[in-house]
Amino acid sequence: MGNTRARYRRILRFAARYIAQTWWYELVLPRIGFGKVAARGRAARLTRIAERFHVLAVDLGGLMIKVGQYLSSRLDVLPPEITRELAGLQDEVPPVPFDAIRRLAEAELGVPLERAYAEFEPTPLAAASLGQAHRARLAPIDAADMGYDEAVVKVQRPGIEAIVDVDLAALRRVAGWLSRVRFVASHVDLPSLVEEFAATSLEEIDYLQEAGHAERFAASFAGDPRVAAPEVVWERTTRRVLTLADVTAIKVNDRDALLAAGIDPKDVAKQFATVMFDQLFRDGYFHADPHPGNIFVTPVALGSSASGATDAASPAYRLTFIDFGMMGEVPDGLRRGLQQLMLAVAARDGKRLVDSIRGVGILLPSADTAELERAMSELFARFGGMGLSELQQVDQRELRDFAIEFSEVMRALPFQLPQNFLLIIRSMSLTSGLCSSLDPQFNMWDAVEPYAAKLLSDERGNIVQAFGQQALSYAGTVARLPQRMDAIADRIEQGRLVASSPKIEQRMVRLERAAQRIVSAVLFVGLFVGGILLRREEPVWGVALIVASVIPLLHAVFAGLFGRRGPR
Repeated sequence: MGNTRARYRRILRFAARYIAQTWWYELVLPRIGFGKVAARGRAARLTRIAERFHVLAVDLGGLMIKVGQYLSSRLDVLPPEITRELAGLQDEVPPVPFDAIRRLAEAELGVPLERAYAEFEPTPLAAASLGQAHRARLAPIDAADMGYDEAVVKVQRPGIEAIVDVDLAALRRVAGWLSRVRFVASHVDLPSLVEEFAATSLEEIDYLQEAGHAERFAASFAGDPRVAAPEVVWERTTRRVLTLADVTAIKVNDRDALLAAGIDPKDVAKQFATVMFDQLFRDGYFHADPHPGNIFVTPVALGSSASGATDAASPAYRLTFIDFGMMGEVPDGLRRGLQQLMLAVAARDGKRLVDSIRGVGILLPSADTAELERAMSELFARFGGMGLSELQQVDQRELRDFAIEFSEVMRALPFQLPQNFLLIIRSMSLTSGLCSSLDPQFNMWDAVEPYAAKLLSDERGNIVQAFGQQALSYAGTVARLPQRMDAIADRIEQGRLVASSPKIEQRMVRLERAAQRIVSAVLFVGLFVGGILLRREEPVWGVALIVASVIPLLHAVFAGLFGRRGPR
């Protein structure tokens, strides 16, 4: 109990320290005229925060490793100083001593390991934050039933359930702190995200759930020669022990081993992207943790499918997925919205993309998306079709200027993440990173376009109906046009026609607040310096002026942070 309390306090101390540090450098210093000073040291500060979280996560283990893994995949919203440092968390977990693993496994299985398995290797094959895997050979009776004897046994880390409870309690507390900050609360529902993360984490430490996920995933690709999954040995599986067929093969990001086997890494990148798109957009059930340690490339006889039948279209390998503790499910409505989003990306249509983003529930209905549509159109016009390697050739100043403008537009918009969207983002981020490691020239645009064409082809039967609906929509607009023109004319005659420019109004409000803070800052300096000078000769008046200077200081620092919101 004492260890769990110390763990809880340590996580909260870490979070409080760096929330306070960020508040000071990103909010306080810019408000009192030291924005340039804060900006100069930002990269070094972010790197130090990431390094210290890395040390904390490795030392504590548990969900802190999972949090770090998630943060390392958020290349879209986090600076490279953080994602680069946290990327190493995936394979850096120390193993649990074998005696502790033996005790837990025997307690779960109800028999000594020597009876449960013919062989059980004490040295782990892999150690993860929630459990570790050992190679084993099935007992003869189990081997006869399954048709093979080579297996991998996954055993939960002893005491992990209590650790997960403590980590989730700490994360909920930190989310509560951050949700009190107006900017954070208006843009994302952090408590809901933590609860979604909690549900996923609790499922991940229940190996019966993972075994069910493995069978469901295999059923999704039954008869598909591109994909394989390990078979579950149910006789040797419990909530804390999972026994699977050993499907170890070439690690998906081992380029040298792939080339030695006669497999083109570029082809693997394309195939992997297509398989992940199938899971997300076709099946609505997807592997949410597709990092390189969870995918193998299994060579097969050319033209031989998984069922043994000859098929000239079959690849010379299969993508074998393992570790089904973190799976995502996409409801039908969200999946259709994601399909429309993909079609908009393939068509480079900024307005359609914004409509799709709103349709999947990311943007709140009240969001004014005119600026976002313009930014998306500029994004497609300037950078559309470029892969990562091509983007590296673009003038960095141009990229930086666009990124600053785009981030300002996004910060001004209220958004929320629908259920399971966190896992979708993680899965697609890892997919993009893995494909780029296999093929430095990999272009996600090229991967999206054929899949979008396939979606269009699949929906071709609905084109006539959609065209008819569009025609009716246009007819309705034309029919309503005279009435709307009359209404506009009436407003002009009555002097009630108003042109609204939300962005100009926002900037005027910001300028007004900035001017008020400048006056407060000057008043603070005057009172404070005056108090210092008077303190020797008139101690009472000196102290009074110093104390009084606190009021304009607080206004200069906090004005606008907790005040009323500007127009949107």
